[in-house]
Amino acid sequence: MGALNAITHELITITNETYINAQSVCDLLWKITRLNLDTPVTFLLDNARYQRCTTVKNLATQLNIELIFLPPYSPNLNLIERLWKFVKKQCLYSKYYSEFTKFKNSIMDCLQKTHSQYKQELVSLLTLNFQTFNKSQFVSL
Repeated sequence: MGALNAITHELITITNETYINAQSVCDLLWKITRLNLDTPVTFLLDNARYQRCTTVKNLATQLNIELIFLPPYSPNLNLIERLWKFVKKQCLYSKYYSEFTKFKNSIMDCLQKTHSQYKQELVSLLTLNFQTFNKSQFVSL
């Protein structure tokens, strides 16, 4: 699980070898808080149940972190989802790992290279430019 600074593209991650749950989200919130940032923190989340639970919401309030939940089926609006897609392309497509350790190390290596080897590729992928529409029009048939 990770958080991506939308401006600097700094990546903060929490890793485990099981599954993501509310405690994982809370661990990430605490990790971000320990950075002692001078600016307000806003966290964009999808609608996973473990992200919307009372535990996460209460901790975010306590840590003064704003939570914004994106509409369903809109991963393109979340920059971290774009990064995960890039990592999958680099580490998973047409590749076989005979051991879990090699698989995990490949992903960690890719994430560590986001500010060096992959920086240019990620600049255009992690942009804040989104297409907006002033008013939608419906045509009746």
